[in-house]
Amino acid sequence: LSGLLKYNLFIKNQLTIHRLFFYNNSIITEMSKKIKSILIDLSGTLHIDDTAIPGAVDALKRLRKSNTIIKFVTNTTKESKNTLHKRLTKLGFDIKKEEIFSSLAAAREVVKTRKLNPLLLIDDAAIEDFEDLVNSETSQNAVLVGLAPEKFNYKYLNDAFRLLLDGAPLIAIHEGRYYKRPDGLALGPGAFVKGLEYSSNVKAEVVGKPTSEFFTAALDSTVPEEAIMIGDDVKDDIAGAQAVGIKGFLVKTGKYREGDEKTINPTPTKVCDSFTQAVDLILKEFV
Repeated sequence: LSGLLKYNLFIKNQLTIHRLFFYNNSIITEMSKKIKSILIDLSGTLHIDDTAIPGAVDALKRLRKSNTIIKFVTNTTKESKNTLHKRLTKLGFDIKKEEIFSSLAAAREVVKTRKLNPLLLIDDAAIEDFEDLVNSETSQNAVLVGLAPEKFNYKYLNDAFRLLLDGAPLIAIHEGRYYKRPDGLALGPGAFVKGLEYSSNVKAEVVGKPTSEFFTAALDSTVPEEAIMIGDDVKDDIAGAQAVGIKGFLVKTGKYREGDEKTINPTPTKVCDSFTQAVDLILKEFV
């Protein structure tokens, strides 16, 4: 009997050791899943036009000390990457041009790869990114739409409509519903993309946020579970990121409207008053 008791005690001890091993191993595994990459939206999150959001410049400086990979992901089509970088630098942000991953760059890659010569419904300030690819002297075989307030008129939209009727593809740099300006919210390109879709019976190909391809390309080698997306657009920034497994931090600046966090499922990982608060939370709990 004593031998049997000793044997049972031995088995219990072994089970305890195994439980401790697996418990500790799970802790190590969780620790290894700490955040490695942070994707940050620009307009509405760090700045609004030529004004930095209060505290954002200093918050970015603090975040840089965390040794995480930082990328700035944006759907802006109002200006080229060079112009955008100069604007952000002038506002005091420590940002390298190569850290900016834009939907314009994604659209450029589509145009280049497919050898398209599109009608460009984008702002004149953004045309610089396509000058070496587009030839205005030859016939156009696609329609590329971004934010172009000066070109959203009957003439340009009708030219686009006729190209689409002839079989040209419709490429939307993004389908943003609205964006934040100093004077309030303003209509985005989404309404014009949908109008062209309806009139021509052509479905647009979207290349920017919130497509999974855009977020996957922005992550590069980082797995989604080890990344955070910070943005003010609950659908394009947060829902799009979370759909591929990235944690979504919604900030209540820019285009944010009260209750936005309740409009998506799953809801945002975190809701923060500002980029500064999001950085505080990340530094405290995630890196």
